[in-house]
Amino acid sequence: MRILRFAQHGGPFVLELGHAPDPVPRGDQVVVAVAAAGVNRADALQRAGHYPAPPGAPRWPGLEVSGDIVAVGPAAGWAVGDRVAALVDGGGYAELVAVRSAQVLPAPPALDLPDAAALPEAVCTVWSTVVTTARLRAGETLLVHGGSGGIGTTAIQIAAALGARVIATAGGPERVRRCAELGADVVIDHRSEDFLARVRDETGGRGVDVVLDVVGGAYLERNVEVLATGGRLAVIGLQRGRTGELDLGALMAKRATVLGTTLRSRPAAEKAAIVADVVANVWPMVADGRLRPVIQERLPLADGARAHELLEAGQVFGKLLLIP
Repeated sequence: MRILRFAQHGGPFVLELGHAPDPVPRGDQVVVAVAAAGVNRADALQRAGHYPAPPGAPRWPGLEVSGDIVAVGPAAGWAVGDRVAALVDGGGYAELVAVRSAQVLPAPPALDLPDAAALPEAVCTVWSTVVTTARLRAGETLLVHGGSGGIGTTAIQIAAALGARVIATAGGPERVRRCAELGADVVIDHRSEDFLARVRDETGGRGVDVVLDVVGGAYLERNVEVLATGGRLAVIGLQRGRTGELDLGALMAKRATVLGTTLRSRPAAEKAAIVADVVANVWPMVADGRLRPVIQERLPLADGARAHELLEAGQVFGKLLLIP
């Protein structure tokens, strides 16, 4: 099978087409003929040498796919011909990928099969972080940093569908407009506005209940300041630094929580539980149109370097897909 690999760590153009043996399903695994693979910031971090694949996973990138099942292991709960999306541990940038049955989701009938590849990683990240861990509920307020990204566009829609008030940040008037169209009640242009001051204005000084942050250290102090009493800051990205200074007195006075999490490194049982929650709670949102994948472009697998270049340059609204 063809794969998109890198022989050494570096910039986007270390990515190149190559070949690997076709996967054979073992135990509860299935093999998916990939219709599309989602492009995620974690893939770029892996390529650059900052986010290694977990033990046993393929060495090439790709954390989410959609396609048709073409082979099943003896303990798999799926059948050849099933149309699916899947959260994979790695190796999605390929024509075929093996994945545990518990990390496979039925492809939503409302979507074209390739477009379903834009959902698993973002939806599982948002649901497990914002809803399960940070406990966002209807009537609360969520601040989403990076509202125009794959995670951000997903978080806006899920939170709005749950009945939360959504405040998002984005860069530039066009991205602000598009985030509002997705369901954000307030969108702050971080290029021209201070999000802390604006959130205080929009909430009457109360602050927000949950912050979903992909920025990291550079926003740590202000993220805590923007929390309401009992608020929860969930950090899932480090785009602007791994470290920051925190006033613990302010954190204690607000009885607030700072939590950090990743998805890829979780044990298989935790991923299976997240996928089951997503099928039960989020897939109905896709079926009735409250959640849709936001896809900027479909690119051939051979153009993976270009996809990474666009992603790292901040030129993507929503997700990019690679088509084998």
